[in-house]
Amino acid sequence: MEKWSLMTVTVLLALTVRWAVSLGSYSGAGKPPMYGDYEAQRHWQEITYNLPIRQWYFNTSDNNLLYWGLDYPPLTAYHSFVCAYIAKLINPDWVALHTSRGYESQPHKLFMRTTVFVADLLVYIPAVILYCFSLKETSAKKKVSSALCILLYPGLILIDHGHFQYNSVSLGLALWAVLCLSHDWDLLGSMAFCLALNYKQMELYHSLPFFCYLLGKCFKKGLKGKGLVLLAKLAGTVLVSFAACWLPLGTDVEQIMQDKVANIWCSLSVLIKIKNVISPRTQLKLSFAVTFLSLLPACIKLTVQPSLRGFKFALVSCALSFFLFSFQVHEKSILLVSVPVCLIINEIPFMATWFLLVSTFSLLPLLLKDELLLPYAVTTPAFLAVCLASFSILEKTSAEDLQLKAFSLSLKGYVSWFKSFPRIVRSLFLLSLALMGVLSVLSAAVPPPQRLPDLFPLAVAVVSCLHFLLFLLYFNVVILWDSKNRGQKKIS
Repeated sequence: MEKWSLMTVTVLLALTVRWAVSLGSYSGAGKPPMYGDYEAQRHWQEITYNLPIRQWYFNTSDNNLLYWGLDYPPLTAYHSFVCAYIAKLINPDWVALHTSRGYESQPHKLFMRTTVFVADLLVYIPAVILYCFSLKETSAKKKVSSALCILLYPGLILIDHGHFQYNSVSLGLALWAVLCLSHDWDLLGSMAFCLALNYKQMELYHSLPFFCYLLGKCFKKGLKGKGLVLLAKLAGTVLVSFAACWLPLGTDVEQIMQDKVANIWCSLSVLIKIKNVISPRTQLKLSFAVTFLSLLPACIKLTVQPSLRGFKFALVSCALSFFLFSFQVHEKSILLVSVPVCLIINEIPFMATWFLLVSTFSLLPLLLKDELLLPYAVTTPAFLAVCLASFSILEKTSAEDLQLKAFSLSLKGYVSWFKSFPRIVRSLFLLSLALMGVLSVLSAAVPPPQRLPDLFPLAVAVVSCLHFLLFLLYFNVVILWDSKNRGQKKIS
């Protein structure tokens, strides 16, 4: 009972923080002609409610794709339709074709904010709670602490409830998929992930770990017996799930977005104008090759030695590879890395907390543009304080705590500074916090030089990118030197 009481308090606190963040402004408020992501979500409701389903993704006189054309898969469209149906019952002006564009009012803002709140409450938060309850060899206190830290991760709160998005739906469905796989409900897990992918195509960041883990399970069971049966069932589940989502439409969409992002291409552009050196087509091929090579070790290891632990770490590594090396990436895509990191916060609280802080910092230019400085300045230190109190992260910096014991033993006799490794890591962490704090203050309070108007956003992107590269190296080392898989339950 005490565990449930603590978890109830945790959920109430998480909901309170979300509602408090949502009380501020929103993306694009009062800024015609496009208004921002808030208007994009409202416009999709307008389109899905008023137009026939087969016109949702096509450019017509009633659906100008240059004005926030619907560019997410069908589950997003269906979600927009449900919201629009409710909006129509409350006030038809909110979704009136053409005349509702740029609609702004306090009642409508309350309605839109509530839809995000409800999506969190129905999809994401239950997945987090059940995932934390399902953690094995973990005390009740640690389960509650994990849930509290995950639900108070500021990046997702600021983007969904401040900037205005529904990332919690796709990420929540992906969490449900992880939860199902952790209980060996492979078909349900596959279906949940297909739903996540059909809500936002960026869930492709997580697709290879799901594929490799399930394929590895089939190999372990034997492709001439139970493994072949499982493989056939999985294939059928995927086909049925996609068919159910796409048959009403019979069309395809693609999203192309570009911004100042903490990935390697944007950061390299500070030193070398890549677009002046190589063609976009060549850069596209290069980015594909680098992305593929960077995620290959984790995928091979997961296929050969499928384990739930390895699967969760591979979700982090592969998503981070996509974020860093893909050709075109939006800064909000870091959430696709951050949520898998949340799943391992109980295993490596120090590194997970550090990563989640950097990921939130990497969103700073977007948050400043949306006037979310105050929520950022409050939620980020609060998150750090909760992690410090819950996990005593500064005391969890030994090689064993960071899952680097096997790696350190392989270097024994070659690297003399491993004895002082915990002190070095703590010092780097504090230096990182100081650097992010200084850049946050400068970005918010100091006007950039006229000749370098993008100085601070680029500085944030480069600093974040350097952190992410080191994190990618770290997570791959943990995966490749992992010896804990041998003690896990045998897949039969």
